[in-house]
Amino acid sequence: MSAAFQALLTRERITRRRMAILTFVVFFTGLASLGMADLLWGSPLQGWAGLVWLLFCLLFAFVAFGTAHAFFGFMVRRRRSRDPCAIGRSLPSGLEVPLAPTAIVMPVYHESPARICAGLAAIYRSVERTGRLEHFHFYILSDSTDPDQWVEEELGWARLVGELGAAGRLFYRRRRVNSNKKAGNIADFCRRWGRSYRYMVVLDADSIMAGATIVRLVQLMEYNPGAGLIQTAPTLVRARTPFARALQFASRLYGPIFQAGLTYWQVGESNYWGHNAIIRLAPFIAHCALPPLPGREPFGGKILSHDFVEAALLRRAGWLVWLAGDLEGTYEELPPTLIDYARRDRRWCQGNLQHFWLIFARGLHTINRVHFSLGILSYVSSLLWLVSLLLGTLLAVGFARTGLTWLPEPALANLIDRSAAWQAGTLTALTFGLLFLPKVLAVVDRRRQPGGLAPFGGAARLWGGVFLETLLGAFLAPVLMLFHANFVLATIFGRGVRWVAQRRDGHTTWREAFVTHAGQITVGLAWLVLLLVYAPALVPWMLPVLVGLMVSGIFSQLTARESLGQALRRRGLLCTPEETAPPPELRELELAFEAATRAEAARATGLGFAHAVLDPVANAVHGSLQRDRPRQPAATRQRLEQLEEKTLHDGPDALGSREKGFLLSDPGAMARLHRAVWTRPPEMLAPHWREALARCAATDAATAAVAPAFPSPRAAACALRFAAESGGMTTPV
Repeated sequence: MSAAFQALLTRERITRRRMAILTFVVFFTGLASLGMADLLWGSPLQGWAGLVWLLFCLLFAFVAFGTAHAFFGFMVRRRRSRDPCAIGRSLPSGLEVPLAPTAIVMPVYHESPARICAGLAAIYRSVERTGRLEHFHFYILSDSTDPDQWVEEELGWARLVGELGAAGRLFYRRRRVNSNKKAGNIADFCRRWGRSYRYMVVLDADSIMAGATIVRLVQLMEYNPGAGLIQTAPTLVRARTPFARALQFASRLYGPIFQAGLTYWQVGESNYWGHNAIIRLAPFIAHCALPPLPGREPFGGKILSHDFVEAALLRRAGWLVWLAGDLEGTYEELPPTLIDYARRDRRWCQGNLQHFWLIFARGLHTINRVHFSLGILSYVSSLLWLVSLLLGTLLAVGFARTGLTWLPEPALANLIDRSAAWQAGTLTALTFGLLFLPKVLAVVDRRRQPGGLAPFGGAARLWGGVFLETLLGAFLAPVLMLFHANFVLATIFGRGVRWVAQRRDGHTTWREAFVTHAGQITVGLAWLVLLLVYAPALVPWMLPVLVGLMVSGIFSQLTARESLGQALRRRGLLCTPEETAPPPELRELELAFEAATRAEAARATGLGFAHAVLDPVANAVHGSLQRDRPRQPAATRQRLEQLEEKTLHDGPDALGSREKGFLLSDPGAMARLHRAVWTRPPEMLAPHWREALARCAATDAATAAVAPAFPSPRAAACALRFAAESGGMTTPV
């Protein structure tokens, strides 16, 4: 770290920045809270009015805090020199910094093998183009438990090694026991191989990073020896449905000023988001072992949202955690539908609520306690919003039935000759002003960037996208309010969450939509009837919330249609710069993904377990990745023999997942199954194997050259076909 950059990071400067954010929040929250207090002054129900005021203040402060990020981020980005305290500014322009051994790891759990391999291929080639490939190793860290998925991942890795010429540089490892989910997966890698590397770049299965970005991260870590972690701000890409495209557009347009605002006050005490980040391995291994929380799940047990905690532990050990929000070339995908988005939020909600215990943990920095609190509030605020709306409704119904006056004399508004309606309207305008100010600032900021508004399709299409995104957001907000409120209550009352794979290409049927949103539709209709009967004057104020709930099923299904998303794209609505001018990594990803998908669809021997039994090279690839067990108990050998005969006589569909996994874990059993399928008379095999053998390619002239290595000529032909598909791997590994 240069002396000039170090001199900027004074405690006084950082404190001034945080006080500026706090002053913004306190000023606007105080202004609104005084207006609300005057509006409620003298209410016939004093205690209830006080609760309404308290909920309003908490929710308004949360809104003001978000707007503060946009405002200060906008002010920072309009400077010619941007933020002098950003980590990217620490490295002088043009300075060449030597690199260090770095592992690029991708933990996966039941993800599409085609997408995994396509993403890694794009990243690998991008790193190769930088000329620095020798400093990097790549790891696929699998926690998949489905046997067919397991084999498909192995075969995808083998093909990828052949295509890229990445032998000795691209590795695959599958854990036998996937304890502690993703955090345990990363911890297992650190125990086994972490000390061989100085840094680790953590990816998700849907992550993409440009090689130049990865190299830049390593250089920043090398030049800043006090940095323990640098988190990038991934750009959302590859959205196809209207729901995902709206979120992608909003993140791409509004994200830069919010990220600049986060960097402005967090400085070297930022957070970790679990992926698209680089970590210094020595302190991570030494200080970031996750302790179990007291009690049982959902509040106790293993920590789900491990990333916040790991950042806090690094900071407690004296290491800086940075957000490089202005670093480009980092991408991720997002759930395609509202229902998939809510399922992911269910897991995140429980993980964030677990952090309640850690707010009071010894030794943590104050800012990390703030991060924990904000993460909790991001979900609890929905419950608070719901309670405030219900409370306001009940009070309005009570006043309508009793005839009580809401605003008895005197009140401050009366002294300045302003009505209660004017006062309520002013508060509403202030609230919506803070909500919409970031959108305006983001567009103004975008006009000042290279290319102006053209990457978003021009001014007309950009403003059309803002309008459409805002409209969809208005329907989405009350739906997420009920989802999150339900998640918070479910966690409080002891309902834990299962670890399930995330759908990357989901589609919502009408039945799924109405079953999932039935409770929200019912709440919306009942709420509307209650207001129409007892407090019709409140209906116009509540209509935006009630309409969103009542049409939630229709909204969820329509916004999950890829056809509508593509129609919006053809019209230039909700477009982003990554769509109008895709970077090389995203173009390569699409090509590699299409090729891998076609190869899987064209395979004649079946998927997963069946393919590993039948195909010679697939069988050898799988066997080479398993641990030999020369000494087995007699009961184990007998069980393997029984399952082998069952597989041959009844076919792979007769086996359960545990039975397939048991066979796959024994390379000797898989080798015996392979030889038996190819050498036994067809009448002694199940119809599945006879049909698969019939689909295999006929023996050709090239078979003779490799036939001695395989149990039959047809097996040799199958091996040649597999080798051609896998980029030149012609011998078993």
